[in-house]
Amino acid sequence: MEGIRILVADDEKRILTMISDYLTPQGLIIDTAADGKEALSKFSSYSYDLIILDIMMPYVDGWSVCREIRKKSKTPVIMLSARGEEYDKLFGFELGVDDYIVKPFSLKELLARIKAVIRRSSLKSDDSPDFKYMGLSVDFASRNVYVDDKKASLTPKEYELLSFFIQNRNIVFSRDQLLNEVWGYEFYGDHRTVDTHIKMLRESLGPYRNLIVTVWGTGYKFESGDTK
Repeated sequence: MEGIRILVADDEKRILTMISDYLTPQGLIIDTAADGKEALSKFSSYSYDLIILDIMMPYVDGWSVCREIRKKSKTPVIMLSARGEEYDKLFGFELGVDDYIVKPFSLKELLARIKAVIRRSSLKSDDSPDFKYMGLSVDFASRNVYVDDKKASLTPKEYELLSFFIQNRNIVFSRDQLLNEVWGYEFYGDHRTVDTHIKMLRESLGPYRNLIVTVWGTGYKFESGDTK
């Protein structure tokens, strides 16, 4: 984690100080922004490994900042919010958010999630073979997914979930296992995060939604009729 540069944007000075004071001794380089406008300015001026955004900020809110970032970059984004409703989380994931943390949160949990997001973003799949089954195909090098030759718009988390399923097809995974393998940390909360992303991914896969099979009482699997 040494040398990792993170931008933290929040209009609460106490939050900025708390996060900076905790993460800096971990070897992380922390820049801060007090509003969305400043966050976009710093994003344009510097290169970051991760961006942490509060939703409710002056001038430009966190959602809008995330939209602008996603127009130009795949830099991982973690959203902070006092709003923990499923609708807000779903909206964030559809925008391309990599993780969503509800306030109040523990600094240890924040660090664990930062490590998980950084680890996932650093994984390279250039050597992985392409996948094709019926009208569904995946180019792992470019992270593009095609449904009947049309490019599908998957969020980063949807892609990671689909990629994991494909690499472990026909194997049943519980929600806990998916949280640990795809989200990469000891999850704080309920299992609806997995169910929500499965629902989103199925919608993105359209006619091939049934390749993701619900195994009642156990979890989910990707059933393609072949093995690795």
